Amino acid sequence: MLDQLNQIAPDIQTLTTPIPADQANAAFGYTNALLDSVAELGQPILHFWTMTPTLIMGLKDKHLPHLAAAVRAVQAHGYDVVLRNSGGLAVIADSGVLNVSLFAPLSEPISVSAAYQQMTTLVAAAWPELSIDHYEISRSYCPGDYDLSVGGRKIAGIAQRRSTNALVTMLYLSVSGNQSQRGLIVRDFYQAGLGDEPNQWSFPDVDPDTMTTTADLLDQPLTLTTAQDRFRTALVQAGTRVGRGKITAMLSTPAFQTRLDRATDQMRRRQPKIN
Repeated sequence: MLDQLNQIAPDIQTLTTPIPADQANAAFGYTNALLDSVAELGQPILHFWTMTPTLIMGLKDKHLPHLAAAVRAVQAHGYDVVLRNSGGLAVIADSGVLNVSLFAPLSEPISVSAAYQQMTTLVAAAWPELSIDHYEISRSYCPGDYDLSVGGRKIAGIAQRRSTNALVTMLYLSVSGNQSQRGLIVRDFYQAGLGDEPNQWSFPDVDPDTMTTTADLLDQPLTLTTAQDRFRTALVQAGTRVGRGKITAMLSTPAFQTRLDRATDQMRRRQPKIN
């Protein structure tokens, strides 16, 4: 496994970004800006980011026939709602969920499945106590072929985006907290959004019991800081040099700030108008 992990890169830059409640669009502004910048940086970036309680909609969710009712159902749980600029379906972010984005320059071609496998290998190395499988957990929220699960219960999901020169593989990992409550929120979102209409877009019939957290599986308290440390340690043990200097310098440049501001504004304009 360590040999496979070292294939990600001999050097990697890491970055941690807590997204404030009033700046939800910045989460995806960073994704777009970093995707546009990683080729210039010349090294992969491992971006850890967190959000306050938020349901993150996928582009497919805009087709819910009663979207305003769906948003109200989420808000009744005390969660905000934001739309990301990629496909897929709704996921939850809060203080117990770690989002991990692995950016890489496309100096050499890499297949979709190989990129997914890189992230799967990284998660498995970071959590060696867990026997992690990947296959669709159909009644989880945002089900997909690269759902990561332990004993049939999902702990994470993976997605990808590509540009001409770069790739980002994105993971959300349920580290701690009430995963059943997260599942109930997403179930309520879809039930309110569908109402009595036919489910033409195959939105998931979420069963909260199909998902769990790494803390519950390990029966120990875990913080998101601990989870980040596990990822960094896995890379170091694989022989990858982990640094922050180059990414810190890049973030402070006017060019990156311009990209970030522009990308965040684009995300703000893409948000659906909810009456």
